[in-house]
Amino acid sequence: MHDSTLEARGLSRRNLLKVGLLGSAFLATAGLTATLSGCSASVPASGLSTLRSSDLAFLRALVPVVIEGSVSAEKMAAAVEQCIIGIDYSLTRFSPAMQKLTVQLLDVLALGLTRGPLTGVWGSWENASPADVRHFLNRWQNSSIGLLQMGYVSLLQLVMLAWYGQPQSWAHCGYPGPPTV
Repeated sequence: MHDSTLEARGLSRRNLLKVGLLGSAFLATAGLTATLSGCSASVPASGLSTLRSSDLAFLRALVPVVIEGSVSAEKMAAAVEQCIIGIDYSLTRFSPAMQKLTVQLLDVLALGLTRGPLTGVWGSWENASPADVRHFLNRWQNSSIGLLQMGYVSLLQLVMLAWYGQPQSWAHCGYPGPPTV
């Protein structure tokens, strides 16, 4: 029988705390670097409340890969833009702490210094193919670093929250919509 306890994987509470502290320090350093380098503009993109222009290229590469199969190819561009609006809407309703963490994650993904080593996407997100994005997601999902796994889950949940909040997505999953009162 396979033992999947923390001890069997070599993870003790001490090691888990070390990983958490190192990950937090890394995110803080990357966020500070992005802010100081001008990569992280705090001004929202035109028509949005929270998302910045630097976030949009990443989201336009990510969203089609995540919602692939739930929308036809000819409707994908409009679905991606609606999903981005939904993500922005969701972010404005997050707690300040959660919003700050999400923005830091997007900063790490936008900054070339951290994007390449962490995602395997060395060029800009505009030039990333769907296969590149799938590889990045698979890399984070199966990473031995818990912080990357948490980033993967956060990104996936953020997109899913925005996508399945849209009435146009309901038919694909068989949801008839909310009951009329």
